[in-house]
Amino acid sequence: MHFGPALQLILALALAALPARSQEVRAEFLGTFEWQLPQDWFGGLSAIELSPEGRSMTVLTDRGRLLFAELDRRNGRIENIELRRAIRLRAQNGAILVGRIRDSEGLAMAPDGTIYISFEGVHRVSRYDRPDAAAYGLHRPRAIRRLPLNGGLEALAMDESGRLLALPERGFDADGNIPVYRWENGVWTQPFCLPSDGAFLPVGADVGPDGRLYVLERAFNIFGFRARVRSWRLAGDTADDERLELQTATGTHDNLEGIAVWTDAQGRLRMTMVADDNFKFFQRTELVEYALIN
Repeated sequence: MHFGPALQLILALALAALPARSQEVRAEFLGTFEWQLPQDWFGGLSAIELSPEGRSMTVLTDRGRLLFAELDRRNGRIENIELRRAIRLRAQNGAILVGRIRDSEGLAMAPDGTIYISFEGVHRVSRYDRPDAAAYGLHRPRAIRRLPLNGGLEALAMDESGRLLALPERGFDADGNIPVYRWENGVWTQPFCLPSDGAFLPVGADVGPDGRLYVLERAFNIFGFRARVRSWRLAGDTADDERLELQTATGTHDNLEGIAVWTDAQGRLRMTMVADDNFKFFQRTELVEYALIN
């Protein structure tokens, strides 16, 4: 999601003056790491995937790049990030993505290494058999093609059966609920919706080692950003047992957009989230981690 110059200026002033504070629900704050690189293309991180042990990281920028990195952890906390590769995504004809068709937002990785990426601008989900391969575009039903311009498939996840789950940032149903689209056997269906209060919008998703669907949601106003994580048990064509895992106060973190859920060395479920700095000097590219408390 992108913000106009006037709003960006207001946010810059507000965030500079606002003290950080948060209201944890089921989550214990573990730490924040601000990631900086000198390359002018670095920024706009919109999605994240982690290896099961939380050390190898794949992140997606919203300008069509995949970054592969290693996390240096000490006492369980991120101390450094080493970039290994940065790859520009390609279109179906093999050309490098440019312009409005490169607005990459959601990321999901299959166990065999296949990569799925959702895009705004031209609403779609593409499959990449290798990071540097030409895209294979999944079928685009009318419901996806007609999503709002800046409210498309922002969140992408893969369930334990290898099915993709895609959530739009906007484009809710007539009752104000969040439609969840599922890709299975070459077809998109919409098996269930998630309740929404309208204050928070879905921007990231992951299916954790416990099989639950975790959805990262964002709200913002002139004073900054708030984040919320809710989770659901997946059962067939339903999602139930909603839990509020985390809700932060305004200004606690920057613009969190991506989430990965994994099990740490202590056996705790851990949420790692990444912030999109919108390529603005007054915002931060940061990784934020919480442990879930039973």
